[in-house]
Amino acid sequence: MTDLSLEEKIQAALDRFASATPVTTVQPATIEPSVLAAMIDHTLLKPEAGEEQVRQLAAEAVEFGFASVCVNPLWVPLCADLLAGTQVSTCSVIGFPLGATLPAIKVYEVEQVAALGADEVDMVLSVGRLRDGDVRFVYRDIAEVAEAAHENDLILKVIFETGLLTDEQKVAACVIAQEAGADFVKTATGFSGGGATVPDVALMRAVVGPMMGVKAAGGIRTANDALLMVAAGANRLGASAGVQIIRDLLEGTPGTAAAQGDSY
Repeated sequence: MTDLSLEEKIQAALDRFASATPVTTVQPATIEPSVLAAMIDHTLLKPEAGEEQVRQLAAEAVEFGFASVCVNPLWVPLCADLLAGTQVSTCSVIGFPLGATLPAIKVYEVEQVAALGADEVDMVLSVGRLRDGDVRFVYRDIAEVAEAAHENDLILKVIFETGLLTDEQKVAACVIAQEAGADFVKTATGFSGGGATVPDVALMRAVVGPMMGVKAAGGIRTANDALLMVAAGANRLGASAGVQIIRDLLEGTPGTAAAQGDSY
């Protein structure tokens, strides 16, 4: 059997989901607070964030058992130092927040944060190129970053900015990211006004299958938000409200679903 081209794989995925009924609602997942905490990337990407806030972020991540702290590249050395010897990873962002830098620059960013102690990177794909249908460019962009990340033993998550894409473009992005070697697909930065939704997370999980990670990010502010994203198929969550989310879950007050928006 002849291997399908990238374009053929995208079309096959589009054909599979053309007649599928979208998942619009789910029941919140039932999950222990410690298990949920271990899915959270405790996030601080505000440009005005200073050292005191970053130190607090790292301390909270250790206290609550979060998966990682997610910070701008400037703060990677500090976080790597503060988190040494703990189970919390240091995650940073690449091509952030627009995704419009050159692939070579994204690769350089990966190499730099790897040398400074990062364990994971979240890159923004080239949204404009994806919307233009230039799937080969988007593939090369992700593949080059994936190669650099894996050469440095980093996990790579690819941010789509789902709020700027059609469902067909989201399907294409999933196929491209998977073919290019990414470890996770991710909904949004939180900087473009969009955020994680149940339909988007469910669609992404359906396309990539059970073996690839799906990260929901953007507007996850309550425990109920987080539990809905997990039920929809996310196994990693990006949130700046992680502490409150876990406290509310421990207290049995998960809240209602918040409006989507900034995750930082």
